[in-house]
Amino acid sequence: MKLYIYEHCPFCVRARMIFGLKDIPVELHVFLSDDFKSPESMIGQKMAPILEKDDGSYMPESLDIVDYVDNHYGDKPILIGPKSPSIENLIKQLQQYDYKLECPRYIKLGLAEFATQSAINYFVTSKTKKIGSFDECLAQTDTLVSEISKLLNDLEPLIISPQACNGQLSLDDICLFPVLRNLTCVKGLYFPPKVKEYIESMAKLTKVNLFFDKAI
Repeated sequence: MKLYIYEHCPFCVRARMIFGLKDIPVELHVFLSDDFKSPESMIGQKMAPILEKDDGSYMPESLDIVDYVDNHYGDKPILIGPKSPSIENLIKQLQQYDYKLECPRYIKLGLAEFATQSAINYFVTSKTKKIGSFDECLAQTDTLVSEISKLLNDLEPLIISPQACNGQLSLDDICLFPVLRNLTCVKGLYFPPKVKEYIESMAKLTKVNLFFDKAI
């Protein structure tokens, strides 16, 4: 199978996770940020992730891909743990702030989707319409980090295990880890011990890289 992604995309991380967790081989391909032609030729619109199945057909939507792989590959499904309303609520709260912190940094991390200036320009233009000037977002770093830090402290006591936030792998892990993983691109952001242990453990289990060494 082949999985078409953007390296920075949290929805793409969701899809990547299930392959790592189940140790199922997948061939990763990264779209350039301004590549419309490739995804449109597959599913009729520009989006990622896209799974190319063994039969050559294509499947979009991260959670559909996760469900498909979990239920059709390996001995048995692994995402069978309980969901936590508290975790779900904290994810939503983190998403109120993380985009402004991360987007201006993504283009400076050397990611494959930004390998050309035109790809960078497209990303900056499209995201500026949603979050405002990247320079203005960067100027808000201290305020945004402060809000994120409060939420990470709230998350700390909710994490039961480094291998599964609720004690057994569930869709909460699929949704939580990508949000936390992308925050590792923010230099100086403090992750409470249990949160950091969870991030690092899940990165190893899923084979999804972190950004600590590139943080800006």
